[in-house]
Amino acid sequence: MTSILPSTPQPAPLVACTISRDVQEFDLLIEDMEAVLGEAWGDLGFDEALHFFTQEEGEHLEFVALAIDEEDEANVEHLSSIIAAAKARKIKVVLIAHDVTPSALHHLLRQGADEFVPYPLPEGELEAAIERMRAPEVTQASRKGEPGVKLSHDGDGVIIAVQGMAGGCGASTFATNLAWELATVTKDKPPRVCIMDLGLQFGAVSTYLDVQRREAVLELLSDIEAMDEDSFGQALVTFEEKLHVFTSPADLPPLDIIGQSQVQALLDTAARHFDFVVIDMPPSLVQWSETVLCAAQVYFGVIELDMRSAQNTYRLKRALQAEDLPFDKIRFVLNRAPKFTDLQGKSRLKRMQESLDISVDLHLPDGGRAVAESGDHGQPLALQQPKNALRKEIAKLARSLYEVGRPDAEAA
Repeated sequence: MTSILPSTPQPAPLVACTISRDVQEFDLLIEDMEAVLGEAWGDLGFDEALHFFTQEEGEHLEFVALAIDEEDEANVEHLSSIIAAAKARKIKVVLIAHDVTPSALHHLLRQGADEFVPYPLPEGELEAAIERMRAPEVTQASRKGEPGVKLSHDGDGVIIAVQGMAGGCGASTFATNLAWELATVTKDKPPRVCIMDLGLQFGAVSTYLDVQRREAVLELLSDIEAMDEDSFGQALVTFEEKLHVFTSPADLPPLDIIGQSQVQALLDTAARHFDFVVIDMPPSLVQWSETVLCAAQVYFGVIELDMRSAQNTYRLKRALQAEDLPFDKIRFVLNRAPKFTDLQGKSRLKRMQESLDISVDLHLPDGGRAVAESGDHGQPLALQQPKNALRKEIAKLARSLYEVGRPDAEAA
């Protein structure tokens, strides 16, 4: 007589693992892994991970979540070996980091981590990262399908940097509209113009031009030493087929993801391929601000007629002069300048220049609500409000820069 016993279902193979010193320190990670994967995931310690990758159970892994905090920084080389071993077996790596220094985070990202999610985990961010990792072929195909910008080596390489002296003073608006005016300054052989948003964490150029931030930007910044013409072109997007844009990354990178030599390489590459390169600088000074200041032919400092701009300009002046850097190179631009009949405002501006010992060369009028509306619609003022007073002044400036910068200016 044959007995029929109920069969025990085989457990589903593991598709993911967390790797940490103690996963209980990352309780939100446990909750999110269970919500997304159910029971199809496991947990490994740092010492177990390398061995597990070689076992039969590790053959089905799609990805690992490497969770670290400040106590793990002393083992950064061992963590790097875990990432390398995972990548060698085509296992994706998402890095979960809590209170980790930017230098350690940068090092691990450069080892090949596919995604980075800060801890505590933002709602839905781990699931979104997993979805991106689960579609690598689609992602790569879409990138290859994207028409990478075709570059040429005949750029004049005029670098124009824009630095805001205070938050909200309109530096990004100025940089974006100046780049567009340069790109459309003439219909007959217009200059090739690229705007680079180096406000790497909260840059707004992509918003003001309504262009998509490409994943290739972060990949390029993470390994600039390997940058070539193709990888740089792939990181660019084109606005209205006239202006080339190097956006800030889609994710928030650490501030020190690039240093002085990497920024110099970026500037050199852009200058080889474009006639004008407009740099939208971050609002604060970083270690490579000096690099851009020295490389730029024109460096605009955007200020307003208020105490914030005055104090920050004074502090910047002291800092640059203490390091024997060319503060006099900064060409100050007053945004929302007083009108012709505003005698009190003009008097305040005169006192400001005298107290700071600076000269404000450019006065830009207040563009009013049209400026905010233009930014919200993702279009330059020239396309949204061509008769706007601010747009007209920026167009005049672009024309003067073009006349000075074009090779045949003297012949003309």
